[in-house]
Amino acid sequence: MTKYNTMEHVDTVLFDLDGTLINTIDLIVSSFMHTMETYYPGEYEEKDVIHFIGPPLSETFENLDPERVAEMTHTYRTFNHEKHDDLVTEYEGVLETVEALHKQGYKLAIVTTKRSDTAIKGMKLMGLDRFFDVIVALDHVENYKPHPEPLEKALEQLGSRPEQAIMIGDSQHDILGGKNTGTKTAGVAWSVKGREYLETFEPDVMLDSMTDLLDVLGVSTSKQ
Repeated sequence: MTKYNTMEHVDTVLFDLDGTLINTIDLIVSSFMHTMETYYPGEYEEKDVIHFIGPPLSETFENLDPERVAEMTHTYRTFNHEKHDDLVTEYEGVLETVEALHKQGYKLAIVTTKRSDTAIKGMKLMGLDRFFDVIVALDHVENYKPHPEPLEKALEQLGSRPEQAIMIGDSQHDILGGKNTGTKTAGVAWSVKGREYLETFEPDVMLDSMTDLLDVLGVSTSKQ
């Protein structure tokens, strides 16, 4: 495991959701492929739609066809909700890490570019919902990551400040969002876009496993 400079002054952890805490990659890729096959049959492969992951659906579909954003979003979401529980899986070490932080009294929030109803659905499926009182989702903000608004809103609700916080995520939007807000940042090495790509945005730390976060924060998990 990598040696970290601990951030013991940090008492607030902001998490992205998809691709960070819950493994929704198969679901997202399948949802995009279903949508692309509906509107652009035979034109897209899985490697093409990986680049759609991160921004809100509205931005992705606006770039494809501004006239059909609502229609394509509906197609995507209908398929996504239908297949959600079959295709979403857990990442090893996430539940125990979040639980340990919760027990130690850390302030925790989800900051996601998906809608709150879908976010809560995934959190409940993975047993994470009980640890988070604060969720800032796409339908709660005017601007989305990397704009600081969602992170600032989460910090405000938690009664925290940027210098006390770290943003954890799997995409450049998370790392840049943290930098724009003034928090510490951590990338996750299991990012679908690849560790090397995420490292180009210079997060403060790169987590090989979510449990590494406990070392970064100086949290002891030894049984007393």
